[in-house]
Amino acid sequence: MYDRLKGFRDFYPDEMGPRRAIIDELEATARQYGFREVGTPAMERTEMYVDKSGEGIVEELYSFEDQGGRDVALTPELTPTVARMVVAKQQALSKPIKWFSTRPFWRYEEPQQGRFREFYQTNVDIFGSAEPEADAEVLAFAADALTGLGLTGDDFEFRVSHRDILGGLLEAFDADVDTVEAIRAVDKSEKIERTEYHDLLYDAGLSYDQAAEFDDLLAVDEGDLDELIEFAGTERVEDAVTNLQAVLDAAADFGAREYCTLSLETARGLDYYTGVVFECFDATGEVGRSVFGGGRYDDLIESFGGQPTPAVGVAPGLAPLSLLCQRAGVWPDEAFTTDYYVLQVGDTRDVAARITRALRERGHVVETDVSGRSFGAQLDYADGVGAETVVIVGEQDLKDDNVTLKDMESGDQTQVPVADFPGDRDRPTYDDFV
Repeated sequence: MYDRLKGFRDFYPDEMGPRRAIIDELEATARQYGFREVGTPAMERTEMYVDKSGEGIVEELYSFEDQGGRDVALTPELTPTVARMVVAKQQALSKPIKWFSTRPFWRYEEPQQGRFREFYQTNVDIFGSAEPEADAEVLAFAADALTGLGLTGDDFEFRVSHRDILGGLLEAFDADVDTVEAIRAVDKSEKIERTEYHDLLYDAGLSYDQAAEFDDLLAVDEGDLDELIEFAGTERVEDAVTNLQAVLDAAADFGAREYCTLSLETARGLDYYTGVVFECFDATGEVGRSVFGGGRYDDLIESFGGQPTPAVGVAPGLAPLSLLCQRAGVWPDEAFTTDYYVLQVGDTRDVAARITRALRERGHVVETDVSGRSFGAQLDYADGVGAETVVIVGEQDLKDDNVTLKDMESGDQTQVPVADFPGDRDRPTYDDFV
């Protein structure tokens, strides 16, 4: 007997129904916004991730040398891959480029609530627009997808920030600050004690007094953002505040503003983010980690050798989103059911197969016996899969040119001329013949 690998999961049919419903809602919403689906490979060159995140990233990857001597890795995220794809055909692609994809990813990290070593995301990205409307459209897509699943503003919130506000404030201190490390510390601030957070800021170059002052600045109310401009005294922070406010204004017009709250402590851990960033959280706090996140990454395409191309995206993850739906009581009830079971008694396969094909051609879910089971065993199976109607094709009935229709809920049944079934009816049931 083989054990399942740690951090990987099996999904049986009763679990896949709700998961498929969530995926379908995410993808249907993306299509409504004009996003086109792309397919991407499961492996990329390890170098692509090292160049973006440093050698330390290798410890978090499923990386190895393939039989051709190439260092490759199972993809831990989609953004670098789609950036590579944009660069490859940048001149031929109409702008803005709007793509989505649902697929698995792999990271070698310790499994925890809502996080596994193999995980699934729906990535939605816009390339080629630096306008606030592009950021707002990504927020609106996410909001519409969540409300389409039955969630409300009482269930989730988008915590919105801006990386240039963080970077600009750090630059304004009289200190030699490692901005990248300081922003990484901000990203961890909600998960660690305050003293540990300040230690990380100290390690990044701020004094402890400056770390406390920086912490206070990030707690500013939305109506007081001008205080940050005054403190920094730089165009970088002023432009970032203006951009953030423009995105929130556009989000209001697009119907997503009610779900957004200012949270400058939200930083997003990946270094390639450049502008507005956001994370979705359970508004009740019961799901303790971020449900998903997104943001703007304007420099990534150019760093891959392409023309300067602004970009913004979001990536709802199925595992944490499932936790949110379950907590909120909107986990989809999408059990797979069978419309018809065509039951065979005796040597009736040819007639049973004709009826099965005819019902399937009408778009119904139809099962029939493929195991040579008895009448009783077939009827038990039909009941077990929730079949609505059983069509009994028996030798005795066929001698009289009939088949028997059985309504499984009531147990009632009636005989129907075999030549008249299914006939020209789209969904014939017991009630049509009594």
